[in-house]
Parts: sequence; C-alpha cells; structure tokens
Amino acid sequence: MKTGHTDSALVLFSGGQDSATTLAWALDRFPRVETVGFDYGQRHDVELQARLAVRTALADLNPAWAKRLGPDHMVDLTGYGALAESALTADMEIEWKEGGLPSTFVPGRNLVFLTVASALAYRRGLDVLAGGMCETDYSGYPDCRRETLNAAEKMLRLGLDRDMPVETPLMTLTKAQTWALAEELGGTALVDVIVEETHTCYLGDRLNRHDWGYGCGVCPACELRARGWQEWRQGQ
Repeated sequence: MKTGHTDSALVLFSGGQDSATTLAWALDRFPRVETVGFDYGQRHDVELQARLAVRTALADLNPAWAKRLGPDHMVDLTGYGALAESALTADMEIEWKEGGLPSTFVPGRNLVFLTVASALAYRRGLDVLAGGMCETDYSGYPDCRRETLNAAEKMLRLGLDRDMPVETPLMTLTKAQTWALAEELGGTALVDVIVEETHTCYLGDRLNRHDWGYGCGVCPACELRARGWQEWRQGQ
C-alpha cells in the first residue's frame, strides 16, 4: 500500500472494463479513494448507469475496499461533448478516418477530463489521479499515450503549483493482461463483476451477452475487449 503524501486517489471512472480494473487497483493501494465520472453526451450513456452498479459490486467484494471507497462525483460536460462532435456523441458512422484515427475519437477528451478532475482533487485534498488509459491495445487515440499524459501531468503541476501525479496502471498492458490483472486483484469474483456489470460497447448494447460481457461485438471497443478475453482464456 502507498503511504505518506500519496495516500489518496481520485479515479477517472467511466464504468467500463479498464476504469473498473483501475478502481480495483487503486482500492488495493490507497487508504482513501474517490471516483469521478463525466457526462459528455456519449451515445453509450448506459455506462453512466453501470458506474454505480460497479462501484457497489467492488465494495461488496472486499470489506477493506468498501472502507476505502469514498464519494462518487458526476460532472456535466455535455457542452464540451457537443463541441467535440464524434461518433461517440452524435449519430455518425463508426469508421476509420483520414489520418488513421477512428470517428469515435473525441478531441482532447482525456485532457479535459484530467483538468476537471485535478480541480476536484485539489479541492477534495486528493493526492493522485488514476485512469485506465492504455497505449498497447487501444484505438490509437493520441490522448491515451503516456507521452501525452506526462505533458498533462507537468501542466497540472505548474497550473496548481503542487504535484498531481497521473497514475495509469494499464498503460503498457494488453487487454489480455488487463483481464489477468483483474483476476490477480480480486479473483474470479472481480472478473465476474467486470463481465456482468461493466460497459464498454460504443453502441450501448446491453442486450447481447457474450463470454466477455455485453455489447454489439463489432464496434472497436467490443473487438478489443473480446480479443483480450480470448487471449487471456487461451493462456490460462
């Protein structure tokens, strides 16, 4: 467990697989953990509903986690989402665009999230920001790369005149390794929570149930999650 100055964390928590695993990671390490979610007008707004169910399920898994888990905060960023229009916030086709980025790319999303989260953490007296960003198995979003987050970390430190580390425990992991980390942190019970309660599908599909959870099975988020599940299961 981390002690001393960095004894508390604010987890950027969407209700998806990666943020749920990151929340479990934080609860395993920090005596005090709070969560923050963002409503930016996402089409898959069922993830906003999934958030509370996942939080409750994680607390129920481990009495120590329940004791460490503090309040949840929800921030309305729908104005930003309308400006940064993408296939995640508007009725647009999910496709690959010129330049190699998918139409689901929301420009600057993590930069906005981190800025807002840092203000909340500052006022709440929380030491660290934690997020499920990953640059290994991902859709190529430039604001998910550690290089971008290092720059954001410096910006926050200068702008707040205090350290505000951005922890990214999944940054170098494949999706298969993320499933393995969940099992390491909370056993089969945590894996089951992630399968049943978290939401990743960009189309918001909660009708089609797969071995790896709910989703359309064809959007980029579902493809990454499904491939990671298969690779993890094959490697067991």
